[in-house]
Formats: sequence, structure tokens, C-alpha cells
Amino acid sequence: MVRKPPEIARAAVDSGVEKAALRWDKTLVGSFLAGAYIAFGALVAITVSAGLAPAIWGSLPTLFTGAAFTLGLVLVLIAGSHLLTGNMLLVPIGAMRGRLSWRDVLRNFPLVLVGNLAGAVFVAYFLAVQTGVVGGLGSEAGTPGALAYERLAVIAEAKGLHETNWQVFLRAVGCNWLVCLAVWISLATDSVAGKILGIFFPIMAFVAMGFDHLIANMFFLPAAIFAGVPGLGWDDTLRNWAFAFAGNLVGAVVFVATSYWYLYLRDDPE
Repeated sequence: MVRKPPEIARAAVDSGVEKAALRWDKTLVGSFLAGAYIAFGALVAITVSAGLAPAIWGSLPTLFTGAAFTLGLVLVLIAGSHLLTGNMLLVPIGAMRGRLSWRDVLRNFPLVLVGNLAGAVFVAYFLAVQTGVVGGLGSEAGTPGALAYERLAVIAEAKGLHETNWQVFLRAVGCNWLVCLAVWISLATDSVAGKILGIFFPIMAFVAMGFDHLIANMFFLPAAIFAGVPGLGWDDTLRNWAFAFAGNLVGAVVFVATSYWYLYLRDDPE
């Protein structure tokens, strides 16, 4: 079954209503899983692109990073969980349709945010750093852990130290515009293969372009701090998260939820 855009819009509303109506403890557990799934995608993206020197490979490492990172949203959408950046589309469009209140939106977001953060940081500390998959400062040169550490350091330093607030915000807008399009496309079909294909290209694109995804950054930046990347602190991390949250929210609500509500739902009778 392939849904047309107006049918996708109605499916998005239904999904948002279901998410907002879920009991708080189930929302929290599902959100923990989503944060962990995105972190798994980020971790495998680091490991497959580690050691690929840009002087030799050019921009191909970013393509490999983006392709591997798609695992995260595939797990979120097909295994089932609650990701804040996706909920920034689904729950507000339910409110725009009149089937939810804006109080429902404000109640859902903090729970999902806390759960996503817990899941991402759990994977960053225990499964990335404590396992040695990502090494640390002083790891033996040339080992897989050392290569993964170097790759993580490049990503985290760019996001935490080199991007300005305005750049983080704009990159986050572009990121969640694409992420929410991936969610939107996944609603077009009930086929698992179709969902994976629909998810792949928008997610690969935003990662390859270096855009900022709040939940991914909840993995990259803490993992870098836990691994001992010099010069990176929690103040840099919180600054990035604040502007990434704002940009992700604008990308989802303005460019996807509002746009498609206006196109397909505003004049559509209930």
C-alpha cells in the first residue's frame, strides 16, 4: 500500500495523537530506546568512517558516515520508539488538526527529551567509551579504538567548538527538515523495505552535509567528553544543545508540519 500525500498527512495526525495519548512511563521507556537507537547509528557511523583521511578520501567519509547513521532512524521507526525530533512533526500537526491541544504538545516534549537524553548518554558512556569501541586520549596509534577516537574528536570539536550559535541553529533547521521528511516518507508505505528506502536518503543527506541533530549530538558531545577530547566542556555541549533544539523545532514545525497541514489538512473536513 502506498499512500498519497493527503493520506500521509492524516496518518501523521493519527500517529501524533497516539504518541500524545501514551502513558507517561511508556513514553519515557520508548524515548530512552529512541535515544539509544540514534546513538547506535552515530557509533557505527564513527567506526565505519574512522581512519579515512580526507587528504586521500576527500568528502567520501561524510558519505559513509551518513549512510551508516541511517541505522538509527530505521530502528526508531520500525522497531518502535519515541524520538523528539520526529515528535516535533507528529504531535504539533495533531494539534493543528484540532485533535490535540497545545498543552498535550508541551506535556509530551519534556518527557521525550529526558528519555532521549538518557538513552543517548547511556550508549555514549557504557557502550562507546567503557567498551573501548571509542578509545581515549593516548590510545595506541593505529588501533581501531584510537581511529574511532580521532573521528569522534573531529565531529565533536566541529559541533562544540567551531560552529557559531547561528550556524548550529541553521544546521539544525536543515537537519530536522530532512529528518521529518524521512518520517513523512516512511508513513507513505506499510512495507518495511519501502520505509527503509524512504528513510535512507534524507538521513544520509543531513549527516553528509554536517547538519546538527539534537539527539545525535546528545551522543557525540558527551562521548567526546567521556573519551577525554581536550578543550571540550559541558558548557560547549549545553550551548550546542540549546541552539540545536531551537533549530530542530523550527525545521519540523515550520517547514514540515505547518507546510503540509496548510497543503492537505487546513481545508480538509474532519
